[in-house]
Amino acid sequence: MTIAPDDAQQGTSHPYRAMRDFVQSMDDALPGKFEVTKEGIVHDMMSPGGPHEVTAAHISRRLERMMPDELLAHTGTPDVEDEPEGIMRHPDVMVIAWADLNVQGSIDPRALIAAIEVVSKSNPDNDWVTKTRDYPLMGVPIYGIFDPRTGTGAVLTDIHPTPDGPRYATRKDFVYGEDVTIGDWTISTDNLPRYENGTGGHR
Repeated sequence: MTIAPDDAQQGTSHPYRAMRDFVQSMDDALPGKFEVTKEGIVHDMMSPGGPHEVTAAHISRRLERMMPDELLAHTGTPDVEDEPEGIMRHPDVMVIAWADLNVQGSIDPRALIAAIEVVSKSNPDNDWVTKTRDYPLMGVPIYGIFDPRTGTGAVLTDIHPTPDGPRYATRKDFVYGEDVTIGDWTISTDNLPRYENGTGGHR
């Protein structure tokens, strides 16, 4: 579900700040994940636990086994925010240095080494479409997508300018069971869980 910017202005002259304040007030009040994109507030009704969280945990653990101690594959808070662009996202896994995580408030997206999303069953276009646009706009160099609906995914890299703004130039698709390379690390996708009654293909 997307809430348009006008719906969240609440009397302020700056729609993005109003949406950000609304999102932060809702984070503990309602289930799911709230984020701010160019179109407005996105509410992703993730189910707590289950394949979504298990997939994120597996990815985090498998990456951290490969990475040096100064890096982590973080699955918690805070948000990643680019206020000039009016975007606030919350990756399921962010690959980042401990030093860059140790800040007050939101994370600078350009400090991320990679953002990784596990596709939501309720709103797959948020991961496959809008984040494919937002993450290069925010300067996130690598975007990995894991889709438990279909047992597939993709890694997008190489930000380059286009008439529509920065976009990823390279996309490498994979299917569960194959090894996948994210940055300098290659991990297995064996035994990642799938959603029950998954739907068809992806964009």
